Amino acid sequence: MSLEADVADLWNRYQDGLTAADATDEDAVVIDEFLAALEAGEVRAAEKTGDDVTSWEANEWVKRGILLNFGLRETEPREYGGVTYHDVLPLRDTDDLAERGTRNTPDGTAIRRGAYLGSDCIMMSPSFVNMGAYVGDGTLVDSCDTVGSCAQLGENVKLGANTLIGGVLEPVEDAPVIIEDGVSLGAGCRVTSGFRVGENSIVGENTLLTPRIPVYDLVEEEVIYGHLPAERRAFTRMVESSVGDHELFEGGAYKPAVVATHVEEDTLEATQREDALRE
Repeated sequence: MSLEADVADLWNRYQDGLTAADATDEDAVVIDEFLAALEAGEVRAAEKTGDDVTSWEANEWVKRGILLNFGLRETEPREYGGVTYHDVLPLRDTDDLAERGTRNTPDGTAIRRGAYLGSDCIMMSPSFVNMGAYVGDGTLVDSCDTVGSCAQLGENVKLGANTLIGGVLEPVEDAPVIIEDGVSLGAGCRVTSGFRVGENSIVGENTLLTPRIPVYDLVEEEVIYGHLPAERRAFTRMVESSVGDHELFEGGAYKPAVVATHVEEDTLEATQREDALRE
């Protein structure tokens, strides 16, 4: 059977009551092969089916395979860097990163099993890439960044320091966060709940991107939810809230929104200058 079929069979047995204590050596082989396929980039939690950022579709069987690695493994003591920790999974073996030209700095850079890192990536300390995440070639994960479970990052993405890319496991989400090729996220950005950022967009510092916050796209003159179109410059602004007329509020009430406009030439040039730091 194929790996997808093996995972589907194991998932059905898990739904019928299979536990970690009951799992066989053959079951362990399936979930280990699944992790290896994720790390090699052979399977992904989501795939783009069209030209637009809204065309990404989640691979439900991949998420199930990830959940199986938690449900069918016992928490046990593990060793890394002379430190004992307790988890259901070890950290990822990074021996393959050097041959890809990818580098990670010590003392605080954690890559969990089942995560894929492409060629010429940079991970600064401290940073964390969770299970099922895909980090494309040439992408920078800066200090204090988290790349959540199953998040899909394209090529030459720049995550500013203290940026959070949400995952699908805590809480469980239907689809992963998508960050397409060439996107630059400023320091302190938060992208959560399956939000999708189109290619070559530049997002200002401390911007929250989530499907519950409207995006005022000044290019197409429309309000959209759940995604930022390609080639936009985005930043946070406060807009009037529907509760602004409530008697408990004096002077009105406001809520956060995202404004998206054209990428200005000087903004693009400033972003491109940072490439010199990654040569």
